[in-house]
Amino acid sequence: MSYNHVIEINRLSKVYHIYSKPIDRILSRWNPNKRKEFWALKNISFTVDKGETVAIIGKNGSGKSTLLQTICGTLNPTVGDANVNGRVAALLELGAGFDLESTGRENVFINGMLLGMTEKEIKEKFDSIEKFADIGDFINQPVKTYSSGMFVRLAFAVIANSEPDVLIIDEALAVGDVFFVQKCMRFIRQFKERGTILFVSHDTSAVTNLCDKAIWLSHGEVMRIGPAKDVTEEYLAYQHLEDRSTVESTSIAVNYSNKNQNKTEVLDTVEDYADCRLNLLNSSSLRNDIQVVDISSGEKGFGSGKATIQSVRLLQNNSKVLTITGGELVTLEIDVKSNEVLDEVIAGFYFKDRLGQRIFGDNTYLSYLDQPFTAKANSIIMAVFSFRMPILPPGDYSIDVALATGNQESHTQHHWIHDAMTFKSIASGISTGLVGVPMKKISLEVKNEPL
Repeated sequence: MSYNHVIEINRLSKVYHIYSKPIDRILSRWNPNKRKEFWALKNISFTVDKGETVAIIGKNGSGKSTLLQTICGTLNPTVGDANVNGRVAALLELGAGFDLESTGRENVFINGMLLGMTEKEIKEKFDSIEKFADIGDFINQPVKTYSSGMFVRLAFAVIANSEPDVLIIDEALAVGDVFFVQKCMRFIRQFKERGTILFVSHDTSAVTNLCDKAIWLSHGEVMRIGPAKDVTEEYLAYQHLEDRSTVESTSIAVNYSNKNQNKTEVLDTVEDYADCRLNLLNSSSLRNDIQVVDISSGEKGFGSGKATIQSVRLLQNNSKVLTITGGELVTLEIDVKSNEVLDEVIAGFYFKDRLGQRIFGDNTYLSYLDQPFTAKANSIIMAVFSFRMPILPPGDYSIDVALATGNQESHTQHHWIHDAMTFKSIASGISTGLVGVPMKKISLEVKNEPL
């Protein structure tokens, strides 16, 4: 095995025997026709180098989980080899490695030892594990009482503190709440700087955002290995063609609120057209509703302590909102207390999806470039951002808020809060990509016709 190859898979295959009746399992010893063979993996070979982040993609039943279990050593291959160089930490199916009758505290030691940690290491890191999991008094309860989210929290907390060389994740984060998923994604991005990651996901945006390389499996075979962006695009194109061949296309019925509206009306401003289009969206099945799920301080955040973010509000017509429609005007207000004199103040925010990808954001720097903003000690500063809420694909979202001093290139963070506010986009029929925006104009016209 090459020194640079952390994972080396050589002509790997895995077969399962399927029996029509229980008795056939015994009879198959003398009559092989009593069993059927299902090859979950077929002649797979690839390598993962040190420091790479590699995704495994494919439809359900393509062999992804079987491959990961073989790499982790929980399954033996029928043919071939799976070699791993270094300590492996894997987050596979929920409950894997847990004793359901034991408490969370006891399972920390069980899981830690399975990951190669000593009892002394686990005791030294227990407080960090408990803090990362953040399941409160449930740490002392039998894990059979845990929700799926608690399972993931505890399992990931142990993994995050086991200092692995290789991190393997199989879709388990899909059940976590938005706060915990954001915490895990921050850990994964930090881990990428020093370790190797094998990542299974149906979320192609996560694959292209996190991974260097992707391996596409179909019916247990490798379809393609290459750069994550190229492989996911080819996979999506293949899936699109396959879906079109099996699913009949349907049309979306739009109910116009005013059927006599003059469709050739000229709208002079972006706002006029956006409001007009918003009315159309609101009266149709394309409406994008976004719920404010939680408004809190999230984590305590980090910074120098020279300023403290006290509250975050999302307003519409000067009132707090619980539901927003994509495309509507909203105002984000951030209250900050200056604990010391602050010069060249910059306040800002980032809007993120559940994977921590920054969708959009802004700050006050350019608005005060000619006359930097200053604040006396013990002042209350309010930063205000007014914008149209983007049209979002369904899913969970959150906002990071921060206050710093300096400029764009060189500044000091005084207080940054991750996930200060969370949202859930309920439904969206028009957004392609990470976000959609209210269009100023959409039309078709004939520029010339043949004679």
